[in-house]
Amino acid sequence: MRMFGKAGKAAAVAAIAALALTACGRTDSGSSSSNSAGADAFPKDSLIGVALPQKTSENWVLAEKLFNDGLTGAGFKADVQFANGGVSEQQNQISAMVTKGAKVIIVGAIDGAQLGTQLKQAKDAGATVIAYDRLLLNTANVDYYVAYDNFKVGVLQGQALLDGLKAKKPSGPYNIELFAGSPDDANAKVFFDGAMSILKPKIDDGTLKVVSGQTSFEQAVTQGWKAENAQKRMDTLIAGSYTSASLDGVLSPNDTLARAILTSVKAAGKPLPVVTGQDSEVESVKSIMAGEQYSTINKDTRKLVEHAITMVKDLQAGKQLEINDKDSYKNGVKTVPAFLLPPQIVTKDNVKTAYVDDPVLGPITK
Repeated sequence: MRMFGKAGKAAAVAAIAALALTACGRTDSGSSSSNSAGADAFPKDSLIGVALPQKTSENWVLAEKLFNDGLTGAGFKADVQFANGGVSEQQNQISAMVTKGAKVIIVGAIDGAQLGTQLKQAKDAGATVIAYDRLLLNTANVDYYVAYDNFKVGVLQGQALLDGLKAKKPSGPYNIELFAGSPDDANAKVFFDGAMSILKPKIDDGTLKVVSGQTSFEQAVTQGWKAENAQKRMDTLIAGSYTSASLDGVLSPNDTLARAILTSVKAAGKPLPVVTGQDSEVESVKSIMAGEQYSTINKDTRKLVEHAITMVKDLQAGKQLEINDKDSYKNGVKTVPAFLLPPQIVTKDNVKTAYVDDPVLGPITK
């Protein structure tokens, strides 16, 4: 999670344009890795643990296969686990990986603040801990972070909402509602803060009106990233605030919630608003092509898993890891060295070119 001071936050927003061409605008490499180049850090056939959260979206399901195939193909033993039973199951899975002697443990956390004991076990056993996609919070026992630039994701979503509104109606004011992800996911507030860096000035000047008045992250959250929770909240918002007012747009943090929001609007018999998303899920890409969902974010899971495996290979070989952000990701205890990939906004205008190399989405969007 990015934690900025007042001056730092202003600088971060001002630098957003530069982020589009790089993972986060920095080109320095190297990290705090203590491995000496050229010396094997651990045997090539070592066990690598991958602790993934619940199967709440297509990208997590794909990540499981990619990690299994990629790690095995590189000669490692892969132990890839989903924690569909919740935080306690993920805690037990990580402890088991430590017991089995995993040399690296990659963690996509359900709740990044509740794994402190298990991460200490991993570090005490000599394992390297990599936070994957979601930052691990309030612990010194995390070595690296690999993710897409999630603040930038939010910025792209906020700008897409404005662009979509203007395309439908050249001038405001526009009535909108705000949705955020699950509060136990460290990324959820980062997405929301990125979007609000774009939207709040327009709310303040009256261009945008949140009719329900629910503008804080705490009011906008969707527990567990569950579609049914988003749909229920949208039902309530429509009944309470839009019996006569028009709903022009909705900030949705991902595709699953975007489709739930659209389902609610359709059931109420209302015109479809501009709705954002994320993750490039198949049904949402089809919806964008059909002119329903306005946008998604392309964060190619293949590239993210590939880089995570590259980090494992470099650790095994005793190489310094490539790091392009040493300063931004403060987890409450330490600043975690990060490698960030650049996200891409996708709308109907570029949907046919955004996925040309994607084996699943490419054929759909031709």
